[in-house]
Amino acid sequence: MKHRTYASLTLSVNFFAVLQRPVDKPQPGSKSQNSRNELLDIAAKLFMEKGYTATTMRDIAAAANMKAASVYYHFDSKEQMLQEVLDKGITKIFETTQRNMRQLSETASFQERLELLLTSHMEALLKYGAYTSANVRNYGQVPAHVRDVHLPIRNQYDAYWMQFLEEAQANGDIRPDIHLTSLRLMLIGAMNWSLEWYEPGHKPIRDICREFADVALQGMSPS
Repeated sequence: MKHRTYASLTLSVNFFAVLQRPVDKPQPGSKSQNSRNELLDIAAKLFMEKGYTATTMRDIAAAANMKAASVYYHFDSKEQMLQEVLDKGITKIFETTQRNMRQLSETASFQERLELLLTSHMEALLKYGAYTSANVRNYGQVPAHVRDVHLPIRNQYDAYWMQFLEEAQANGDIRPDIHLTSLRLMLIGAMNWSLEWYEPGHKPIRDICREFADVALQGMSPS
């Protein structure tokens, strides 16, 4: 396969600037911040297991071994916790993907880049399982105003993928008749479902993603 030079993936809007919202948080490393992080971990796990609607602040407090009033010291509401869980889930995936893609040679082939993009998404998805799973599984339950606040972050990640696919199509690595939004949804959807079927220790994630990329590029037909 001919190797083409790909430009670095950059976005017109700074992804990390979107995250800089005016949220009153304690100083990093403080006892209060550690307690807050632990509560968020617990909330993510319960949202993943029970769903956002079925999880109450009392459930979160009980799992943290504290009174409900103590939870409200750190978070104004369950909705605020959900928003931060959603943001963290997609942020961890995006940070991992960008970091790994920046380390790849600009002369790497499209297949190599696609394999790394898929691998980065899946590895982060599984590494930060409670947050990413809560994001994937609860999005349909998210109150509209929380979804509106979270949407810019999700849109930035989608835009990152679309830029990658559009560049590949412009370079002739993807057929011109392929609908790129549908392709993006198919690829990311396949990775997201790994939360249900992936079993650690069976097959390396990189090998799985290499096979996915190969099927996406070559198809299933032996001819």
